[in-house]
This record gives sequence, C-alpha cells and structure tokens, in this order.
Amino acid sequence: MKFNLKVYCEKTRLKDIRNFISEKLKAYVHDDLEINQMVLAVDEICANLIIHSNYCNANEAINLEVFVEKDGVTFEISDEGEKFDIKKYKEPSIEEVVQTKKKGGIGLLLVNKIMDKVEFTNKEKKNTCILYKKFGQSQKS
Repeated sequence: MKFNLKVYCEKTRLKDIRNFISEKLKAYVHDDLEINQMVLAVDEICANLIIHSNYCNANEAINLEVFVEKDGVTFEISDEGEKFDIKKYKEPSIEEVVQTKKKGGIGLLLVNKIMDKVEFTNKEKKNTCILYKKFGQSQKS
C-alpha cells in the first residue's frame, strides 16, 4: 500500500505530518508505542528539512511517501532544499549533550535508534531520506 502527502515548508505543517503518519499506520500496526516512535522519527526528519534545508520557506515543499508492506514500512521524504551531507554529521553522545547542555543535535541519534535503516541520497536537485522499520520492533537495542 502506498500513501503520499505533500506539505509546504512551514513548522505548523508538522502536525499534519504527524497526524497523517499516525492515521495511516493504525490500520497496520497495533502497538501504539511502535506507531508513536515511527511518528517521532518521521517528524524529526521533516522538521530538519523544513527548518534547516528549506529555511521555513512556505514556497518550498517536502514530499512524504509511505510504503506499507506486510512486515514493515518505508518512508521516503524528499525535497529540493539545501543538501544534507550525512558524512559531515557527527553523532553526539548523550553524555556530551548533557554536559554541554546543548539544545538540538540529537534528532538523528533518535531516528537511528528507532528505525532499522536510515539512508540519505542526493540526485541532481532532489534530496531524499529513506527510513525503514520492520513491524513488531518498538526500539532497537
């Protein structure tokens, strides 16, 4: 099953994304914790794209495609904003964040913890983040 949502790059649209993901997954996933974790991961990626890649420019949009299969779900989130280079990202440790009292910077750490696969691609002007989660696994250890 495939679902699609296009939203303009405004922070207020994050609620629409959360509701969309939650509603679509309820038909396939019966564990609220698992749904909430996936919603959180997708929300984090979308927030990063809206804020950091597209600078909250309401003329720009992100596209979210959800592919539900019998054993898992794939989220493809794409935009044409500023490219995110995963090679330049240094994942902070929780201790580092607590010690420096730094706000932000742990979103991808959280996404990597929740999802089974996280991938970023850039082709021409299109940036895509692919998230995959196998059903029945609330969180990776």
